[in-house]
Parts: sequence; structure tokens; C-alpha cells
Amino acid sequence: MTYLVNPVNLVNPVKSCGQDLQDFQDSQDRYLLTGFGDCHGENISVNTMCNISRLRLLALLILVVLFWSISQPEPAVRATFDDQDFVAGEVVVELTSVGDLAGVAARYSLDPNPLDQFGSRPIYRLRITDGARVEDRVAQLDSDSRVVFVEPNFLQKPPEGGGNGWSVGNGWSVGTPSAYTMQWAPKVIHLADAQKINRGTGADGQPVRIAVLDTGVDLTHPALAGHLLPGFDFVDFDSDPSEVGDLTIGPYGHGTHVAGIIALVAPEAKIIPVRVLDKRGIGNTWVLAEALAYAVDPDGNPTTKDGADVINLSLTTLRRTTLLKKVLDRVCGDSQPDGFPAASNPNLVVVAAAGNGGDFTEQYPAAENVDGLIAVAASTQQDALATFSTRGSWIQVAAPGVGITSTVPGGLFGTWEGTSMAAPFVAGAAALVHARFPTLQNTKIVDQITKTAVRIDGPVQARLDLRTTLTTLK
Repeated sequence: MTYLVNPVNLVNPVKSCGQDLQDFQDSQDRYLLTGFGDCHGENISVNTMCNISRLRLLALLILVVLFWSISQPEPAVRATFDDQDFVAGEVVVELTSVGDLAGVAARYSLDPNPLDQFGSRPIYRLRITDGARVEDRVAQLDSDSRVVFVEPNFLQKPPEGGGNGWSVGNGWSVGTPSAYTMQWAPKVIHLADAQKINRGTGADGQPVRIAVLDTGVDLTHPALAGHLLPGFDFVDFDSDPSEVGDLTIGPYGHGTHVAGIIALVAPEAKIIPVRVLDKRGIGNTWVLAEALAYAVDPDGNPTTKDGADVINLSLTTLRRTTLLKKVLDRVCGDSQPDGFPAASNPNLVVVAAAGNGGDFTEQYPAAENVDGLIAVAASTQQDALATFSTRGSWIQVAAPGVGITSTVPGGLFGTWEGTSMAAPFVAGAAALVHARFPTLQNTKIVDQITKTAVRIDGPVQARLDLRTTLTTLK
């Protein structure tokens, strides 16, 4: 499905005496950030330097909140549908049979010529032809017995979001090659000890394959030379999964940064770059579902061993979608009806970032209850959960996610933070476990990572420890 993550960073400025209500309103407008830049969902309390009564301050705050809520647009992710968090003018629908398409299309003013079909199954992207609102058409279709499921084509983003690039302070900041190789995170997870045991090559002499579904990858980056396999671009639908855009648009470099972390952890593994997010950092559910099916079987022949052993999803949404759940179940080895257009691999591990909400709200696909899927929070150098990281019992493990230096486009290195950076540490770990213990199926690989983790304080109490993971079989 398509997801949209819009973590709002509430930054309340320190106030000085003498500012009136209008000044306070202006400050709120300047500092309440609803963009997708360097947002971690942290709430910084208002500090007031004025010696006024609590009652007066409370009244002032109430007026400001009321005024702001009236004058500002609603956030893009909400409990109800919003045309900002799904593709306008289309629906995703599964019918009971292919033969129902014409009748359903005629009844609900849908184009009978699908925008796309998911394999040979009666799962379609259909265009609304009469200008009806997507949510209204979904409600109408949902009551039809010929419809198995229907939903909007939701949008997706990395937890770190879009917005401006690093050069204006809303993304990664410039790093160095030495900061990449000598940073704190590998030391904390005992990476050097683990790499003495395995570096990503299996017992059969073949490298473990890790698919990165993201904004694309800089295929020419020197630090990634020898680490990449051919991939695919599901945004422009071609065989060049390079990053597209520049430093002023979207989360430019996000996928390259993720790939660099994987290469650092599992240097002998191979990375399959798959572009699912456009230059603004926006994708959709349908594209992600197609990309997942591709990642497990790139050549469309299940008898060849070219699919990913691990998939990294450094993207989240507050939306839970039926199509994506079906695809994840299928690729991770669960049964689906004959003809479902995705290969099944009971050894496949899917690693998903838990999100940067800073709260207990479930984010998807990390919160899907799928065998072989592992949800990852972000930890700090002090072995605490990062304040921006989403938390909850549905998250299995934390990994370093603050001040992480990795590859970025143009042969450069940048420092970024978020659960998107924590996830590839675990994806690399899953690759090493694959190689070290080749008979383990995906649920056992997840257990091996989580049961050998170091205990830390906080709402996510397990932090990745690769030395123990590769030396002690649980």
C-alpha cells in the first residue's frame, strides 16, 4: 500500500516578557513544523520567562491553540481519509472473480480498463470516472458482495520524511569517510567480533542478498562498488534504480544511506536496489506490493536462486492495508491462493523501521503480525531508546539510529538519524545470521537476533548485539 508518514516536530520557542497574543501566534506559525524534514516527533515544552499566573498562561495557550487550529490545514495522516495521504481518483480492489470486473466498474463509475492488475489475480487499481470522493467510493464498494476488499491507494514515506535536503539542515549533514568506518555504532553492537565469524557469505559460497526498497541508490558511489546487484525502478518503471532529485527536494540520499549501512555490517552480502519512492519521497501501496514481489523473485522464475534473503523497509505509515498484508504473508512463506503473483520463501526476513513517532502508536508495515518480519526501534550511544523512536511491545529490537554516518549521493558521506538508519543494521545482522546458520527459517532468524540482544532500559528492552548473535545459537 502506500503510506504517508508526517511526524510533526512541535518546537515551542522560549518566550520573553512583553510579547502579546499576536506575537505568540506568529511564533507558533514559524516553529510548528509540518514538513517532512528532520522531524522526530519530539515535544519540547514551552518555556516562559514572564512572571504571570498559571491561569493567565493557560488561557493564552488555549487561545493560541484554538486560533492555530482554525487557521492551519489538518495534518496529512489522520484517523479519517484525507486526499493528501492516498492517490486521488483511484481505488485498490480485489474482486471474487475476474468476470466481475465489468459489472462492478459499470455499477460504481470505474474505468473497466484497469490502471494495473496484480498478476493474474482479480486485484486491480481502478480509476474513478465520475469525480466521486475516494472515501465515498470505497464505502460503496465495501458493501458489494463481489468485492473481497477495497481501499485507497495510500501513500508512503520514509520515517525521516521528505522536505528539504541536508544542505539546508532538514536531512543528513555532511560526514567523512573516517566517520563512516570509525563511528560509534559498530563498536556498540560488536561488529568487528561478528565479522571475524562471517561477513555475509553463505556455506555454499554464495553471498546473501538484501533488497533495499527505498528512494533508490547511488550506483556509482565508490564505497558501494562491488556491493550492488542489478535492481529495478518501480517509480519510472525501468532498470535504473538510481536516486533521482537533488538536495532541495524530498529525502534525497535516503536509500543510498541505508545501503551504506548494510554494506558496513555485511560487506560480503549483495544489495538489490529497488526504487519505490519518487524524488519527493512519496510512493504508494501498489508500487510497494509490486516491489516486494519483485524482490523475492527478480527474474520471475521461482526455480532460480536470485531473490532476496532479506528485505529492508525503511518506510512507515499509520495505515494498515489489506494488500500489503497479503503480499507480506505470501513472500514470508505463508499460504495464499494459487496464482497469487509473488514467490514464497520461508527463509525470507523482512526488516521494517518502527517509525519516528516518539510514542506507542503502531506504524506499518513494522506492526504487521507476519512471521519473519522484525520491527526495529532506534537506540542511542548511551544505550537508551532514542526520544524520537516509536516504542511498544510490537517492536522486537532496537539498533543504533542516532548520528549514523553512511554513504550519500555524489560519492559523499552524510550523518542522519532515525529508525530508517537502525533498520539496516538489523538487515545486515539478518544476512550474517543467514550465512552463519543456513538451516534457520525466518522465524528462527528473528528469534536469534532478539534472544541474543543486550537488555537495555526503556519501553524497547532489546538492543542488537552481533557478537552474541553469531556465537550463541538460541
